[in-house]
Amino acid sequence: MTALEEEPELAVGVGPWEGPWPTDPRYDPELLAGGDRRNVVDRYRYWRREAIVEDLDRVRHPFHVAIENWQHDFNIGTVVRNANAFLAREVHIVGRRRWNRRGAMVTDRYQHIRYHGDVTELLTWATAEQLPVIGIDNLPGAVPLETVELPRACVLLFGQEGPGLSEEARAGLDLVCSIAQFGSTRSINAGVASGIAMHAWIRRHAVSG
Repeated sequence: MTALEEEPELAVGVGPWEGPWPTDPRYDPELLAGGDRRNVVDRYRYWRREAIVEDLDRVRHPFHVAIENWQHDFNIGTVVRNANAFLAREVHIVGRRRWNRRGAMVTDRYQHIRYHGDVTELLTWATAEQLPVIGIDNLPGAVPLETVELPRACVLLFGQEGPGLSEEARAGLDLVCSIAQFGSTRSINAGVASGIAMHAWIRRHAVSG
C-alpha cells in the first residue's frame, strides 16, 4: 500500500506541496506531489510514516495498555486509537492475534503493538520489565480510579466486552481500579474505559502542574 492509498476515505489534510520541495529526508516525495490526506496532526503533514513513528518514539509515555482478546473484541481498534492519542509506549493484545482494525482509524500504523498468547505471558513480561499491572474493571474491592495514584510506569489492563477481566488476569493484578458510574448499566465498554483510564494517567503525569 502506498502513502497515497493509506487513507483514501478521509476528506481531510492538504493538497500537493506548493513551491520548492523541502530537502528534509523526513518528507515523502509521493505525499509532496499528491497531497497528504492522512489522519495526522499538522506537524506531521507530508512526513513519511517511518519518520512519524521515529519522532513519536522519542517522547512516548512510560505507560502501556493491554487488552484481552478471546472473542475477537470489537473494542480493540478504539483502544489502539486511544493509545495513539495519549501516546502509550505499547499496546499489548492478549489472546487472539486477529482483531478488527477499522476502529483504529489507521493509528495502528503509528503505534507499537505486542502480542501475548495468554495472560501468564503478559504478566511474565511485565514482571521482567518491573511494571505493575493495573486492571480496570468494576469489581468488588476495586479502588476508584478517581482517587487512586496511578504509577508513572505501569500496564493498564482491560478485559473482554461483557465478562470483563478473566479470572486468570484478576489473580495476577497488582491493583484493580473502577470507574465511577451513575446510570443503570453494569459497565461501560472497554474502548470508552481505556480512554478514561489513559486520560487519568495523562492528568496525573503529563499535564499536572
